[in-house]
Amino acid sequence: MRPFFASVDKNLERWALLVFYTLLVLVMAVEVVRREVFSYSSIWGEEVVRYSFIYLSWIGVAAAIKERAHIRIDILTALVPRRAKTAIYIFGDIVMLLVAVIALYWSFETVAVSWKFGSVSHGLRLPMVWFLAAVPIGFALVVFRLVQSIIRDARSLVAGTPVYEGERLFD
Repeated sequence: MRPFFASVDKNLERWALLVFYTLLVLVMAVEVVRREVFSYSSIWGEEVVRYSFIYLSWIGVAAAIKERAHIRIDILTALVPRRAKTAIYIFGDIVMLLVAVIALYWSFETVAVSWKFGSVSHGLRLPMVWFLAAVPIGFALVVFRLVQSIIRDARSLVAGTPVYEGERLFD
């Protein structure tokens, strides 16, 4: 069972990103053909693309944090010793974790209101909760990946090994 969880841990965001990106591209291509060839477009296609992009963005944030691919200014970390570099990464992750936990907490309010009043999307006529949940799901993934990063960096700091610099998301 352990290899399964290791595989999910390694590839969860990759597969989710692939699914949402493929969905976005396919629906957008179909809608362009429908609009240009048949002079007709649907509201559901625009909604699928919009919500796929939102999920793609939030999952991408978690993937970037996992692989240390998010934007940062690393001139300072290039000038300091290995242990100081690790401490800087841990400090940055803790600050990001605090912000993510606060944002996660506040993002539930919108989902709760939508759940309470049963709002639906205009084109798909699906509950808006599924689409609004992208933000708390995204922040939950961010919190999870930040905790993993802090633990990994703390182990590096204790062991005196080089800090994890990240890998490429797609080769």
